[in-house]
Amino acid sequence: MGAIVPDAIERYLASLNHASDGVLDDIAKQNETRGLPLVDPEVGALLRVLAISVGANRMLELGTAIGYSGIWLAGALSPDGMLLTMEIDPERAQEARDNFARAGVDDRVSVIVGDARLKLAKVSGPFDLIFQDGDKTFYTPALDRLVSLLRPGGLLVTDNVLWDGEVVPGFKAKPERDAVLTQAIAEYNERLAAHPRLLTATVPLRDGVSISVKKP
Repeated sequence: MGAIVPDAIERYLASLNHASDGVLDDIAKQNETRGLPLVDPEVGALLRVLAISVGANRMLELGTAIGYSGIWLAGALSPDGMLLTMEIDPERAQEARDNFARAGVDDRVSVIVGDARLKLAKVSGPFDLIFQDGDKTFYTPALDRLVSLLRPGGLLVTDNVLWDGEVVPGFKAKPERDAVLTQAIAEYNERLAAHPRLLTATVPLRDGVSISVKKP
């Protein structure tokens, strides 16, 4: 059984998700043996729904990996829209570029290679949607900067905020995740909930997704 949502419910939700395509399916299938930290298709569909709902034309992603979540996001963009996505690993960044090309969205995506801790200061806003899915220890240090880059009414979406349930003390008798990362995410959730410029709701989908809107 899933730690947060029972497996049967997750399978049911997956059966209803028809928003994927051949490229996304192929990336997900190949990753079954690689185990890279990609979002699940249901989270991908949520990202696309959110991007369309706010009319996102300019988006930022922290944690490109091999481009899977970026394809979900870029699929919501108009031809003149742009997704900036940051990846610290050059090899993964190149694989992401290849996957963006395969998906036919490479003209709407710019991959920035390097450490987001350094690159984020050089990015100019405003963005309509920001997806945070990189280094978990950077979630809290990046928060105020990300909020400043959002337009009023824009969305900050963060993955893995429930961390397999381990952010809840005692939820698991024998925690399996890195305690440092667990603490970092728990602290981030507290900061997010109390941030004066944000209104936040958390969806217990897969590993937990928080959705924050920037107040006017």
